[in-house]
Amino acid sequence: MKEGSKGSLLLQSNSTSSGYVWILFAAFFWSLLGVSSKYCIAGGVQPLETAFWRAAIGCICFLIHAALTRSLRVKIRDALIFILFGLWGTGVFFAAMQMSIKLSGGATAVVLLYTAPVWVAFFSRLLFGEHITRRKALAIGIALCGTALVCFTGGSIPGETSMLGIACGLLAGFSYATHYPFYRWWQARYSIAAIYGYMLIGGIVALGLFEPVHLDHSPQIWGWLFILGFLTCYLAYFCYGMGLKRISLVRAAVTCHLEPVLGTLWVWLFWDESFAPLGWLGGALVLGAVLLLTTDKSKE
Repeated sequence: MKEGSKGSLLLQSNSTSSGYVWILFAAFFWSLLGVSSKYCIAGGVQPLETAFWRAAIGCICFLIHAALTRSLRVKIRDALIFILFGLWGTGVFFAAMQMSIKLSGGATAVVLLYTAPVWVAFFSRLLFGEHITRRKALAIGIALCGTALVCFTGGSIPGETSMLGIACGLLAGFSYATHYPFYRWWQARYSIAAIYGYMLIGGIVALGLFEPVHLDHSPQIWGWLFILGFLTCYLAYFCYGMGLKRISLVRAAVTCHLEPVLGTLWVWLFWDESFAPLGWLGGALVLGAVLLLTTDKSKE
């Protein structure tokens, strides 16, 4: 093999590896969503207001980032597209997620969110022609089996089953999945910060129309709201965008299945939410899917 070919393969391998690292960081930050949201809701903040502040704080961080890196300038038409998508992609998504956390528990909500890879596989195949290998299909199937076990073994709040909460969790999964192709479509033209900064403006508008927001929260609640906005929104989506530059949509979507496993761990430790034994088996299947995908040597 020629030296140039070896160097090219090495660079590609390093890029792929760093892509997984970025996505795993995003999954870690997103895993804090359930536990921090429960603290906010327990402190009297309504689910939609919690979603509003998550979007607002994240938006401010992204716009500052874009301004500092001189990437804030966007064509008016494209900015409007980002804002309009944000009405759905962040407004509906953030609201559905918070309602699911309140009604079904943080662990159940975050696991239901991960029906998303099915939609991601569909979108990536339809819009970008990404090939779904047998290993990828198997990884998606295993991850979904794990998700189903968690969902159908009683959820994470003993004695409470909310069909509305489950529906909101599934809606969150679908709306979350649309982020992947949308970002992939625009990533070559604009920075991560600019795309999400303008998207979150749409989310703020959508959420602000349906729930009054308050400024008289305690310092502790503001601390949790800041964690939601800075860690689970700004840093998580920044890492996610960096990862999507290096690995495919489906790889990113399934690797993010680390999030529900960590998310269930946090609410178990801090809120005593737990699953039946089969539910914990579901979490193990999710991790197995991530391992299966990351050992895939195909180019897609």
